Parts: sequence; C-alpha cells; structure tokens
Amino acid sequence: MTTTDAISKPDAAPPARRLWSGVKALPIAYVGTILLLVCAALLRPNLLQPFLLLLILRQTAPLAIAVIGQSLCIRILSLDLSFGGVAMAVSYIVTSGMLPYPAPVLLLLSVLFGVAVGATNAYFIAIRKASSVMVTLAMVLILGGVVTALSQFRAQGDAPEILRYIGQTRIGVVPVAVLVWFAVLIPMALFMRYSVFGRYVDAIGSNPRAAGTTGIPHVKVVFVTHIMSSLFAVLSAFLLIGFVGFGSATIGVDLALNSLAAVILGGVTFGSGRGGMLGPTVAAFMLMFCFNLLTSFGLGEPGKQMAQGAIIALAAIAYAAGDRRR
Repeated sequence: MTTTDAISKPDAAPPARRLWSGVKALPIAYVGTILLLVCAALLRPNLLQPFLLLLILRQTAPLAIAVIGQSLCIRILSLDLSFGGVAMAVSYIVTSGMLPYPAPVLLLLSVLFGVAVGATNAYFIAIRKASSVMVTLAMVLILGGVVTALSQFRAQGDAPEILRYIGQTRIGVVPVAVLVWFAVLIPMALFMRYSVFGRYVDAIGSNPRAAGTTGIPHVKVVFVTHIMSSLFAVLSAFLLIGFVGFGSATIGVDLALNSLAAVILGGVTFGSGRGGMLGPTVAAFMLMFCFNLLTSFGLGEPGKQMAQGAIIALAAIAYAAGDRRR
C-alpha cells in the first residue's frame, strides 16, 4: 500500500470502539433496562417469568400512552404537566355518577373534555405566548381543586364495566391494556415518521423562527399537539381507572413527572425527536420495572418515591449532557 493510499483510506475503528460508540449513542433507557433485567435475573429471577412481565407491561400501558403525548409536546419545545389534572377530572366524570348518562356517553364526554383542556393549554401557549410550564401547571391546580371540591358532595365510585374489561382482562395471555397500548403506539409512530405533520413537528423543534418563515403553521401545530397530548392523557386515565377498578381523587398524580422523565431518558429532548417513539416507550417500561423490582425488595412506596427522584435527576443530567453535545 502506498503512502497516498494510506492517507486517502481512513483507518477502520476497532470493533470494540465501534461497539462502545454505538452504546454511547443509545438513549439511557436502553442501557438502564438491560441493567435492570440483569439485576432481576441475578437477584429476583421470578420477575422475569412471562406472567409477571406481562403484568408489568399492563402496569406500564397508562404511562406509556401518556409518554406519547409528552414526547410530542417536548419535540415542539413545549411541555404538558396537566396529565394528573386531566386524569383526576376524567376519573370523576366516569365514576362519580354526577352525570346520569350511560358509560359510552361519559367516555365521549371525557374525550371532549380532553380536547377542551388541550385547546385551552394551546391557546395560552401559542396565542398568548405564556410559559407552557406555568399554563399546564395552573391547569393541574385548577382541575385538582375542582375535583376535590366536587368530591365533598359526591364521592367517586366503581369504574364502568367497559373500563374494567380493558384494564383487567386478557385475550389469551396478553392483557387487553397492552393490546390497546400497541394499537395506539404503532400507528402513531408511523404517522409521526411519514406524515407532513411529523415533518412540521421536527421543523418547529429544530428552529421555530425558521419554520415560521417557511410558512409552517406554527400555531396550528401547537394546537394539534396539545390537543393530542390531552387526548392521550384521557386514554391513559381510562386505563388507570380500569386497572384500579374505581375512581380516585389522586389517580394519575405522578403521570406528568414520570412521563417527562421517560421521554428524556428515551432520547427525546426539547426540540429533538432522536429517540423517536420507541425510546420513550422503553423508558416507560424501565420505570415500571424498576418500581416493581424495588417492591420485590420490600421498599414499597418510600422506595418508589426515592427512585422517582433519582430517575428525574438522571433525566435532568441526561438532558443537560445532550444539550451540551448539540
């Protein structure tokens, strides 16, 4: 080989270095999930039984659906912290009996309520240029206060039969909730990858000003994104209510923070959709598996809270590291 050939042909990186580079490029959720599975295999192998893994997947479904909405908001440089308020309100609508309508009508009213919440959030964020954090946090406080006040006059009751069926039954060995989750996730992933709307979202996240000058309807995209996010919050609430079997004034209170952590650990950061839909989905499973692993060690709710704090801190570090790389 001549000297010229040696200069013109780049040296191939050693396989170990290429492998390490590929691992570093993965979202944290993939590595974290592998480490948790290895830990369970060594210390709690029962958690890896197919029946228990399917149960954990069923527990993951509500969070994973909420994660879809959160990832959409973050990709357009916004945020949605109103999941908990939406879940509490939906729980009251469908279980309190205050509205004397059959279950299908209550579910439809819940969907319309989600559209109204998303449109309200989007109005203040896109039109009034308010902070998405402040707007959606205010929405949580308002909805939570309304539900708490109404609960003093009429308590929440049992979930409708259709929600209990979705949340608690199986088709064969697969929980219906898991089937609903994938029936939402797969079309949504394809839609965001191949649709014009998905390209609009990526363009706005990359450079909002440049996207505006090219004629992309920024305001409409923000409205659609936040409405979709609230609708995913409603669907997530349906699964939670069905899984528990009754309504609660505290249902879904940790959806917002857990979904935010899952999105970032899954590789989606503000203005970047690098992790796609799969990364945050893996992160949602990682969180739920971690909580179950801690429970198996007898740590219970305190351990879950400590883990949530540590995971959210890790997500913040991951976001800061990604931001520095950009």
